[in-house]
Amino acid sequence: MSPKKQTVAVIGGGAAGFFSAIACAEANPNLRVVLFEKSAGILRKVRVSGGGRCNVTHACFDPAELVGHYPRGSRELLGPFYAWQPEDTIEWFRSRGVSLKTEADGRLFPITDSSSTIIDCLVEAAGEHGVDVRTQSDVRSASALPNGNFALSVGDEAVFEADRLIVASGGGKPSGGLALAKSFGHSITELAPSLFTFHIDDPRLAELSGVSVGDVRVSCQEMGLEQSGPMLITHWGLSGPAILKLSAWGARPFARKDYRFELHVNWCGDLTKAAVRQTLTEYKRGAGRGSVGATGPFQLPKRIWQRLVEAAGIVPQSQWAQLRQAELSDLSEQLAEARFHVTGKSMNKEEFVTCGGVALNEIDFKRMESRLVSGLYFAGEVLDIDGVTGGFNFQAAWTTGRIAGTSAAEEHS
Repeated sequence: MSPKKQTVAVIGGGAAGFFSAIACAEANPNLRVVLFEKSAGILRKVRVSGGGRCNVTHACFDPAELVGHYPRGSRELLGPFYAWQPEDTIEWFRSRGVSLKTEADGRLFPITDSSSTIIDCLVEAAGEHGVDVRTQSDVRSASALPNGNFALSVGDEAVFEADRLIVASGGGKPSGGLALAKSFGHSITELAPSLFTFHIDDPRLAELSGVSVGDVRVSCQEMGLEQSGPMLITHWGLSGPAILKLSAWGARPFARKDYRFELHVNWCGDLTKAAVRQTLTEYKRGAGRGSVGATGPFQLPKRIWQRLVEAAGIVPQSQWAQLRQAELSDLSEQLAEARFHVTGKSMNKEEFVTCGGVALNEIDFKRMESRLVSGLYFAGEVLDIDGVTGGFNFQAAWTTGRIAGTSAAEEHS
């Protein structure tokens, strides 16, 4: 009579859950790997990511540089990224017939521009390695048994017993995977939304929805936060990479301020106010009778330029030669130190990312195993790890899922 197969249970049918289940089954074909997903659907975030194209990862191949894109978890992820980084992710998908393309900003997408390509690949790999995927299976509780195994209460069914347990059920809510982690004695850090856009009601932005600027610097000086990059004006305020990065780094401080604070925008990127003033002065000498509202020395969309000119108290039809020093100073301030009052937030399209989760000092990141309970592993957003927009959150899911899965695959006596 052959010995009973050891079982690894995976909670969560998202990117981290699927990747850990596949890695586990691939590393040890003698295991029985069962994945439980609460809802009827799987890989939902994968499906909607990148506008339905799936931003799989980012073309950042130096782990020391890569960790700089994670407001929380950067120190802990350094070792794991040396074990599994974007190059490994790209090769994993390539070896399964999925080619990725790199866009100008470093984001990687499947060449099909369809998230279904990634989903189909993951589902096929899970099936190939015998992963038992069970949807509409809500793991309501879990506990450690005296023999070192785990007892899972799944829906209304009888208790399911597993030798090892991987929790990869995402974060954002104190229920679900975070409640399970807490029941095992783990600490849960403060939860707060990350990657959100700013609500701003300001005449300088009115009716400019859809207008973008290639490189700005945004800051919240009272919190010591600053980021740069492209920015997009929306019907409710400001968005785009610069704003999203600032929101990620300021997730908890902004939440504590109820998303009400003063935002500084430098429309000229890294130029100081003095440098902007000097550029305007030099431009004035050569512009002569040209109207201020029609032309300027900076590569800004014309409509934004005109709004800033008006905000400085300058009539757009005024001639450059007629500008007074005080008006140049006011225009310099609008360009380099524009102030806006943020009054709220909205989540950015499909980017529903949350900071907070299982405390990182309670996890062995070499194995993604709990330091409190042997045989218990964590992967993905259930941990207090989150990255800025651009494929970094998926990369953290692939990396932590891979390590959790291969660690759980090791035979236990």
